[in-house]
Amino acid sequence: MRVPLFPFLLGLILLVSAPALQAQDAPLQGLDDFVEAGMAEWGIPGLAIAVVHDDEVVFARGYGVHRKGEDVPVDEHSLFGVASVSKAFTAAALGMLVDEGRLHWDDPVTDHLPDFRLYDPYVSQTVTVRDLLAHRVGVGRMTGNRLRWLPHRDRSELTYRIRHLGPEQTFRNGYVYSNVMYMVAGEVVEAVSGMTWDEFVAERIFEPLGMEQSNTSVTQIQDGANAAWPHQEIEGEVVPIPRRNFDAVGPSASINTSVAEITAWMRTHLGTPGEVDGIRLFSEDVAREMHRAQNRIPDAGLQGGLASYGLGWRLSDYEGRRMSQHGGATDGMNTNLVLLPEENLGVIVVTNTFNSFMNALANRVLDRFLEIEDREWDRMYRDGYLNAYQRTSARRDSIHAAREEGTAPTLPLEAYTGDFYDPLYADVRVELDGDGLVLTFWDDETQVMDLEHWHHDTFRGVWRNPAQREKFVWFSRGADGSMDRLHVHWTLRPDLLQVGIYPSGYTREAVFERVEEPAPTR
Repeated sequence: MRVPLFPFLLGLILLVSAPALQAQDAPLQGLDDFVEAGMAEWGIPGLAIAVVHDDEVVFARGYGVHRKGEDVPVDEHSLFGVASVSKAFTAAALGMLVDEGRLHWDDPVTDHLPDFRLYDPYVSQTVTVRDLLAHRVGVGRMTGNRLRWLPHRDRSELTYRIRHLGPEQTFRNGYVYSNVMYMVAGEVVEAVSGMTWDEFVAERIFEPLGMEQSNTSVTQIQDGANAAWPHQEIEGEVVPIPRRNFDAVGPSASINTSVAEITAWMRTHLGTPGEVDGIRLFSEDVAREMHRAQNRIPDAGLQGGLASYGLGWRLSDYEGRRMSQHGGATDGMNTNLVLLPEENLGVIVVTNTFNSFMNALANRVLDRFLEIEDREWDRMYRDGYLNAYQRTSARRDSIHAAREEGTAPTLPLEAYTGDFYDPLYADVRVELDGDGLVLTFWDDETQVMDLEHWHHDTFRGVWRNPAQREKFVWFSRGADGSMDRLHVHWTLRPDLLQVGIYPSGYTREAVFERVEEPAPTR
């Protein structure tokens, strides 16, 4: 089996911002060579990194290009989507309201959102703001494939539909990562402050920190802006993909910023926590709560390190130092932000395709400041990826091998068309388009897939946006023999996105019932 190594034009890698041409001082001497080699090996079009130490920005630099095939260079001011790094901003927004006495971490959510409901009446009335932020409610992901669930519907509709989502674990009995619970947390911000989450973050966090170009939506990125373009590896090649709007779940993942601007945010969590450049953003008590263990993350027992989740931060250790960290991954951007508070040290790495090199780079920087001899982090992550690629490809091949050849749909294709509805996943329409079936989710032109017959009454849906890849759907008959149910196999997290959306060990089946008329949006 061919495993792509992604050769990349060195000329693109050398398109760096002007400061990168200057000599690097210890402890970062030689970092340019390390970055350029890693980008070439992983096929990363653009990357930026910043380092803060002892309350100063000691390094901020861009490498590569905004978009593969073009020559606009990335610099330290280029905007990147930082995805789940946004969660700490949401936690801080609520913390600022805690400082003002307008809410408490342990307020029931229904104190502020009276109509909020979950899968169980007791949980609905008991779940707190802290529970939302610590991933301990028990509900998980919606559609996988990053964050695309009713992407162009109002957050209030998504919040309403969550009541139909069953738990993956019982309430407060484990760690279940949940983007939609952070969306609900953003709704609490609005209910308490009277400002939307986007307005609050812009006015109460970005503005005082001088984050003038940062924003909370790709719709705010103007044509020609200094902004990186998302890429994805598809069939062994890293290619540009469309920008995708994550506004519906914005409080979990929609912030766009640059490494130059986010350094002020990083410094706010270091040194004197909650304060930077004489500006008090939130209290030390709030900072302490955000970086305090709230929920244990499953670990490897005696053979592995301990990890937990705070409020918007993943907490563990690095070489005996306490570490606060968070990654961020949409389908075209990948981020790693790391803080070592005891060393007053922070690193942010942003890239415009999915990769693990960003972790190797952050670790290289941490080692340099901790005066640890260079370790082969790049080889460790790369070798691990190549092994995972081979294993996952084999599992995908086995799924293809299990396809039954020579079958046909049991009814004419017209019998599969119509409107279907599920209380959680809303509305779906299946139509004939020429000689094939087309499925549209949520009456949304960006959520359309062509159905390729797989076997029997199962189809493989291929999204028209290639970055969304594919998924399996199938139909089943009712008592009268008609095709009255549509089953959708959601991949909540692929085993390895570079191989494809499947195989996956984390999935959910949704069953849509046929309806005679299009269902209401709520």
